[in-house]
Amino acid sequence: MIRKLLVLIVFFASLSAYGQGVGFATDTSPSGGASTELALTLDDVIHTAQNQSIAAMTARYTFLSSYWAFRSYKASRLPSLNLTGEVMNFNRSLTLLQDYDTGDLRYMENYNLQNTVGLSIRQNIALTGGTLSLYSSLNRLDQFGDRDSKSYYSQPITLSYTQPLFAYNSFKWAKKIEPKQFELAKRQYIEDMEAVTLRAVGYFFDLVLSRAQYDIAVKNYSNTKALHAIAEQRLELGSIKKDELLQLELRMLNDSLSINTTALTVREQQMRLNSFLRLPENARVLPSVDYDIPMVDMNYDMVVGKALENSSFNLQNDIKTLNAEADIARAKAERGASASINARFGLSQSGDTFRSAYADLLDQEVVGLQFSIPIFDWGMGKGRVKMAKARAEMVRSQIEQEEIDYRHEIFTLLEQFSAQYNQCYVARRANDIAERRYMIAMDNFRRGTLSVTDMNTAQSERDTANKTYIESLATFWQYYYDLRGRTLYDFIHKVDIVTEFEKIIEE
Repeated sequence: MIRKLLVLIVFFASLSAYGQGVGFATDTSPSGGASTELALTLDDVIHTAQNQSIAAMTARYTFLSSYWAFRSYKASRLPSLNLTGEVMNFNRSLTLLQDYDTGDLRYMENYNLQNTVGLSIRQNIALTGGTLSLYSSLNRLDQFGDRDSKSYYSQPITLSYTQPLFAYNSFKWAKKIEPKQFELAKRQYIEDMEAVTLRAVGYFFDLVLSRAQYDIAVKNYSNTKALHAIAEQRLELGSIKKDELLQLELRMLNDSLSINTTALTVREQQMRLNSFLRLPENARVLPSVDYDIPMVDMNYDMVVGKALENSSFNLQNDIKTLNAEADIARAKAERGASASINARFGLSQSGDTFRSAYADLLDQEVVGLQFSIPIFDWGMGKGRVKMAKARAEMVRSQIEQEEIDYRHEIFTLLEQFSAQYNQCYVARRANDIAERRYMIAMDNFRRGTLSVTDMNTAQSERDTANKTYIESLATFWQYYYDLRGRTLYDFIHKVDIVTEFEKIIEE
């Protein structure tokens, strides 16, 4: 970890120095112009991607969004304090009123000013689904007209409670689901960062392969050019045929074309890596490859166990199941009778002065039961319950099938990874042998004991072996980081992958 931090410090210090015009070597090939050289290993590229790529930033902001959603849920379970009011509410209008004695309707002038202020505390009760409130308020009414007057109405303290009966308790289900949602967000963040790592590995080895092919193309052209000069001398001596010389000349021309093609590929892969890592456009990464791959001990039971324990897979299924069960509970609650108890207890008073509005307070008690009982709904409520239960069964079946597929994917990936180690070993041996055979072929051609056709064959086999070896290395690391992302487990250091979420939140 310390070594990675030192590498990053040097890297960003180098970028700063470049901005001042000092501290960098420049190169003009194959990048197409003056460029800044950066020697980076695979670990350096991964670390840079996880710290400054757009994909990593997106993962952080997605997690922060989930974090604040969870904070909002937790806040909904705490008491809320609210100050309410209605100030300078002036009303001058005609209002239609009915005389209770005669029953006559007539318009009366309404000419007043009202001011109201209140303070309330509200608490949701998760266990029962009810709501408890405690509030205090004061109202002043100023009447204008022929006889000006003012009056106060106070409610110093009032306690109210609303309790639904037979209703769907959203607080109860939120208590089960929301913590799992937040834990899911944590695991998905780590998985997203592992996905960033996997992309970085792909871009890194794409650049490694393209640069290797460019270097081979340059070397091939140089070697073929030297062999062509030798072949011209041998033609004069009669030890080689004209068609063989032309064949060698054609090979030299193809190698020249390959230099241009591979140079374009290098620039394209370099731009993709720079874009992903958010490096300057003129940055030229010189990838440093460790060709010694580690021996990683894995077995199916351990990998599947870590995947089910650490990844988001099981949590997602748990949340799907809980949501399905919540839908059933909601459908059942909405099918039958619904009722709620509303109770309010407190003190109140009115008076012409502020003081009198708080003197000799009067009790107030209001209790009521509201209910609704469906007499006949044509089976609509029962149908909703049946639908909810059918969806729940479908979800359970899907989860069962997804787990089977999930285990199969891990098994296949593990088998591919296990075989890839041997593939890398074989590809490395083949690359070494092809390189030695190519060098021997060049010596034999110089001595005049090898034909142009055999020389071309040795070169093509060497090029293919080198490409296959690099692709085998890339596949090995892609399989490894894919398994690491699915299990959230570092198989090399044998530790679970964790993240300091507090630092992300504080940033």
